[in-house]
Amino acid sequence: MPRTALAPDLSPGEATAPRVQGWCPGALRPMMSGDGLVMRLRPRLARFTREQILGICDAAMRHAAGLIDLTSRANLQVRGVAQADWPALIDIFGGLGLLDEDTGLESRRNLLVAPDWVAGDDTERIATELLARLDELPDLPAKVGFAIDAGAAPRLLDDSADFRIERGAHGGLILRADGRVAGVPLAAGAEVDALIALVRWFADGGGKVSGRMARHPAPLPAWAMGDVAPGPSAGALRSGVHALGVVCALPFGQVRAEDLAQAVRSSGALALRATPWRRVLLEGAAPDAAPRLAPGWPDMDVADLAGWRVEACAGAPFCSQASVETRPLAYRLLELAQQGRLGAQRGAAPAGADTRTVHVSGCAKGCAHPAAAAVCLTGRAGAFDLAFDARPGEPPQTADLGMDAVLARLGVN
Repeated sequence: MPRTALAPDLSPGEATAPRVQGWCPGALRPMMSGDGLVMRLRPRLARFTREQILGICDAAMRHAAGLIDLTSRANLQVRGVAQADWPALIDIFGGLGLLDEDTGLESRRNLLVAPDWVAGDDTERIATELLARLDELPDLPAKVGFAIDAGAAPRLLDDSADFRIERGAHGGLILRADGRVAGVPLAAGAEVDALIALVRWFADGGGKVSGRMARHPAPLPAWAMGDVAPGPSAGALRSGVHALGVVCALPFGQVRAEDLAQAVRSSGALALRATPWRRVLLEGAAPDAAPRLAPGWPDMDVADLAGWRVEACAGAPFCSQASVETRPLAYRLLELAQQGRLGAQRGAAPAGADTRTVHVSGCAKGCAHPAAAAVCLTGRAGAFDLAFDARPGEPPQTADLGMDAVLARLGVN
């Protein structure tokens, strides 16, 4: 075990009073959940090699619960790790080249990369340089993250990041701080210099107190104030054949390790690229392979194309903070959205809502979807609170609902 690994946080949470940890689990610093330790693996350039992903799957089956989560930060989580098995997994993941030198570097490598990069493009170039210069970054709040979104058009506009290098509306690259609608143009080859300078400004100006860039009250330094908006979004990758391989959906970001390993082997994939959209790109997979990683469950893309997006956390019993099972209700809502039956009578989304997102959260923390959702269902004391255009924990319109009552309230016909 690396000398810089930290002992797991083994203290359980209270379902009635969710604890906000203030940090995210890693591999060197795992977090206790309802089904055991959670170890988070951060890919480099959003990519796990074939050897790495098969090794992760094998380790999850032998030393954990056999389940793998794909997070909204495009990381993989191995669930259900017993404390006694943690050292063995550290050895396995270290041998696969998946670990950092210490927990400080692990938390600093909170980097979201547009997953459809190709060798030699701006995304690969800038992300590779930033990874090599992580030791130049100051100490930061644990959840501060970066996005490198420098393809022909940005794909990560709706995904969480405090500091972004992305394609601007003028065709060049811009540096944009979270909470600002526009960014400053960047000189070719100096992108990482500018990013590091802005991060240092944030840290020196009270960033630890603010916690996140969007909450930081100080005006940007003059050199970082720009008026170039991001370019039009290219959107999330959709399931199906892609120029780099095959994109496969993982409903609510979870897959059995056995199924994922089989998909990698049967498709001939050379690598797996993680995305923040509950999908993985099997790089180099045969176009006619198109394995489905969640047989029997509704197709997320059909629901998305119908105008619905359904988000759900792991819920009980997987999370000790949750008082309700989230997945049965979320799967039912996804199925109904696919059939065009959700909200048919009363209309689930508030008037004027641009998107119809349904968020099923096991507790008031809202890990799966921190933003407001058109329909927000929050677990509390074994039942659901229902609110519209709200975040988990905000005052509900209706409280103490069971699954059938939720469906009736949403006007399912």
